[in-house]
Parts: sequence; C-alpha cells; structure tokens
Amino acid sequence: MSDAEHPQIYLVTPPAFDLSSFGKDLEAVLDAVPVACLRLSLSSHDEDRIARAADLCREITHARDIAMVIANHVLLAERLGLDGVHLSDPHGVRAARKTLGEDAIVGLHAGTSRHDGMAGGEAGADYICFGPVGAAGLGDGALAERDLFDWWSKMIELPVVAEGALDEELIRDLAPVSDFFALGEEVWTDEAPAEKIAAFHAAMTA
Repeated sequence: MSDAEHPQIYLVTPPAFDLSSFGKDLEAVLDAVPVACLRLSLSSHDEDRIARAADLCREITHARDIAMVIANHVLLAERLGLDGVHLSDPHGVRAARKTLGEDAIVGLHAGTSRHDGMAGGEAGADYICFGPVGAAGLGDGALAERDLFDWWSKMIELPVVAEGALDEELIRDLAPVSDFFALGEEVWTDEAPAEKIAAFHAAMTA
C-alpha cells in the first residue's frame, strides 16, 4: 500500500463465496481498475476452507503485484505466505507485528474511535480503518463522520481507510481526506461488479 495523488482502492472479499467461480469474478474486478490491496475477509472459521480461499486469491493478486492480507488470522497470514493481516482489536497490533515482522502489513479497523486508531498507530499499525461511514442499519448505528477523517488526515501521518456502506456520493465527499476506500459488499452485491468498482474509482479520482 503506497501513497498516491488520489485515494486508492482496498478491495475486500465477500464473507462467503464459491471457490469454483469467484476467481473469474475477482480477476475481472482487479483488471477493471487499479487496486492497492485485497483483504480476505471470510465469515467461516473452517481453517481448510479459509486456506483454500487464500490460495486462490493469493495466486490472482500476486500475479498482478497486488498485496493481500487476511482478516484477523495472524498465524494463517504467516503460514499461507500472505502480505499481512487486518485486525479489529488494537490490542493485537503489537503481537501481530512481532509475529509477522517489520515488512508485513498490519492494519487495524478502529470503528469510530479516534482513541483506538491512535493506539493502533502507536503499536505499529501500517494503516487505520474507520467505519462504517454510511448508514447500514447494523451495529449500534454509530458512524465515522467526515470530521474524523479530516482531523486524521491533518494531524496523523498514518494512512487512513474509509469503509462501510460507501456510495459514490460519500466517496466524492471523503476523497480529499482519505487515503484508501475499502470496498466489499458494495461491489460484490452488484450484478456487474467490475462496472460497479469502475464507477467507484471514477468517483474517487474525479
């Protein structure tokens, strides 16, 4: 994940997908627009299924020189040869960094908490993700407001990622104060994922 004039896309897999068909869909999306990183984020706790999904995605992403991380499974990230891990608890950042080494990507989803984001950064995270930014009707309804991203982009050098219930209007609004947009269900639930991500990319680079 690197600096750029415009925000970059951080693609997130669906929570479940068919291993026999997802590869073609992923290739089409990755070939439609520039993507900085892919996060494997499965709801399954079946280690074998996660490993097979990781193998599929790693082959596709690394062939395109795209980094790949996995949500929360630090040991699997190391064993499966992935580029790093995406965590949801700031208390795990320091241990993940120690396990995976300085060259690995260690990211943190800090929800709507500036405090958790700063704690994660101090512990060695490479980026901080805030969200949801759009109303999704899930969780407690708390949103990561634009003011949080504006403050972070001005005060903190660590890259910031906007995630959760994004649409083109939100992306255009947050583009000046975000380094990455994490896009997952917004893309995969569309009938034409490659076209949808191309529209998001146009909104963030307008």
